Amino acid sequence: MPTVAEEGQFRFVVYTREKDFEPPHVHVWVGNEDVCRLELNSGRFMENPPPGDYRSILTAYRKHAVAIRQEWDSIHGR
Repeated sequence: MPTVAEEGQFRFVVYTREKDFEPPHVHVWVGNEDVCRLELNSGRFMENPPPGDYRSILTAYRKHAVAIRQEWDSIHGR
């Protein structure tokens, strides 16, 4: 599970083993906890983020969205 980007307290991680039916997404970690996922095609949350972190996560994600998508594509080949 490579960490693709870090921004403040958030780590964006692409899992190497995902189910084929799942859309392209990145896991958002805060500390030692996987708190939510962002769908890469729409940039929307797949689960609700922790209270108070919605805007901060999106801001951090947008700074690294291109690199995250490139890494996801290179790992999953889709």
